[in-house]
Amino acid sequence: MSLERALQKRSDSKCELCASEENLQAYAVKPSKEITATNSLYACSTCVSQIENPDNTDANHWRCLNDSMWSEHDAVKVIAWRMLNRLKSEGWPQDLLDMMYLEDEVLEWAKATGEGEADENALVHRDVNGVVLQAGDSVVLVKDLKVKGSSMVAKQGTAVRRISLDHENEKYIEGKVGPTQIVIITDYVKKL
Repeated sequence: MSLERALQKRSDSKCELCASEENLQAYAVKPSKEITATNSLYACSTCVSQIENPDNTDANHWRCLNDSMWSEHDAVKVIAWRMLNRLKSEGWPQDLLDMMYLEDEVLEWAKATGEGEADENALVHRDVNGVVLQAGDSVVLVKDLKVKGSSMVAKQGTAVRRISLDHENEKYIEGKVGPTQIVIITDYVKKL
């Protein structure tokens, strides 16, 4: 029996991560020397593209891990662990990680790609309350701010949507206040 057919049978022709029935494929969990049913899973193209490209990760898509993390197949558990670690800053994945148990050799396999290890050099942007800010978040100003180089004053309570993060300084974010794109110091914003 081919690998694809074995995975189809094992998964009942559904993505083993999100249960989608469309655009399914065999996916070898890295780092795999050879591709077998033991180190592969059956996944949809949405899951595979987000696993492979962290910039495309949609946190809400991965709420499905609440069910799939309990799979009896190690390859599925490894990907669930890696994705939960990638999304830890969202809050809810930490609760699932706290419940999850992996045998030592499976945990070693899950950690083999470096997912879940804190990057000491990564900048963490935090609002006035210490909440971690992500690109695309919405924040509200907690005090009136004069905008340098203009006569504009950004008023307290103004919402700034779809912020972007400064990759060189964890105290700076950018966002639009009215039509103007400005740099804001994180000490003066609260995450919505």
